Amino acid sequence: MKLKGFAGMMLVAMAQVMGKPNIVFIMADDLGYRGLSCYGSKEINTPHLDRLAKEGVRCTDFHSNGAVCSPTRAALMTGRYQQRSGVEGVITAVGHREVGMALSERTMAEAMKELGYATALFGKWHLGYQAKFGPVKQGFDEFEGFVSGNVDYHHHIDQNGYFDWWKQGELKDEKGYITDLITEDALGFIERKKEEAFFVVLHHGAPHYPLQDRETPGFRVVRNGEGKRVPQPKVNRNAVYAKMIGIMDEGVGRIVAKLDELKLRENTFIVFCSDNGPAMVLSESGLRGRKGQLFEGGHRVPGIFNWPGKLPKGKVCATPILTMDLMPTFLAMAGTKEAGESTFDGIDVTGILKGAKVKRAPLFWRFRRTVAVRDGDWKLLREPGKGEAKVMLFNLKSDLGEKTDLSEKEPARVKRMLALAEGWEKEVKVAKPVSE
Repeated sequence: MKLKGFAGMMLVAMAQVMGKPNIVFIMADDLGYRGLSCYGSKEINTPHLDRLAKEGVRCTDFHSNGAVCSPTRAALMTGRYQQRSGVEGVITAVGHREVGMALSERTMAEAMKELGYATALFGKWHLGYQAKFGPVKQGFDEFEGFVSGNVDYHHHIDQNGYFDWWKQGELKDEKGYITDLITEDALGFIERKKEEAFFVVLHHGAPHYPLQDRETPGFRVVRNGEGKRVPQPKVNRNAVYAKMIGIMDEGVGRIVAKLDELKLRENTFIVFCSDNGPAMVLSESGLRGRKGQLFEGGHRVPGIFNWPGKLPKGKVCATPILTMDLMPTFLAMAGTKEAGESTFDGIDVTGILKGAKVKRAPLFWRFRRTVAVRDGDWKLLREPGKGEAKVMLFNLKSDLGEKTDLSEKEPARVKRMLALAEGWEKEVKVAKPVSE
């Protein structure tokens, strides 16, 4: 519920007096673990994100909750496994059905508003196509962007031929390349809210297909789910892909420069990650699997945390962190004790980022009946088969590429981890279906 009048003004004033940090959260789309130069890419240059990593905390064991878009975003927004909100797969664009994450879910944005923050989301939503499921119904004061899985970066038309660019809860076009539009919206919001505590989310489309940089022409046309698809012009895929990430990185640099200009940098917590692994080889580099799979390549992604003077400089964090940890972490940063409550599956990772040694409880992923369990350095995958399920076991400490299956050598460990998976599945089975 949006607070108005005197009560809202008092909360804003209190947020400033109590020194609550501003929070800028940036998520790439389909960016793999090696997709930035600070994570080892030789083809992609990302100086601004590299600087945030060098001057902050770079995570080498950060994971998206899902192997595809919508599930990770549901986990991000609720601080819980996405199965609990019924968003375990992609909310498909076909027909733009009246399906979305239930409004009864308490979102990160709603929680931050309760703490006196001005809230905004610019870019991709993908948790419901209809306006009744949109960001402004889920706690964001401002929204400009697209609600589908991907759009033409110039024409703003999704893969099924629906025009998809929104301002608040209405379709309304704004000419421009979407990565630049997202950056410009964020810059304007920061300028307008500089006297308040603000929480701004940038959900980039890059580097998700269609592969288009600023010079690559738009090609999709409106057909509202009917008619012949328009073929995409041929491009140098790797070159355009690298440029798309570079443009996103350029925008990150502009955000940091704006915070410096407004003298807000030291009171602003910046987080960058990706929603799942890559769909292209260029950013895969060494990990097995990719988007849509539960090998490490499908969900191990970059994770950068930066807050000058509050977080270590130049630290590498090797403790597992998931997208669902961000909501309780942001709430803890804002000074509420709610972050430690059992309503979350995620945890406040502030201590971990500062160097605390924490052994995490077992962690779980599930997508299309494949289940992955992470327990310490060990990871088990259970894939469905025609008869018995196929089970694989890896020691990630010695085999990050998941090349050597140790399941036959570790039968007791396999049995125990399968039991963990079965127990978790029974618990999250109580999830409500996606609301219709």
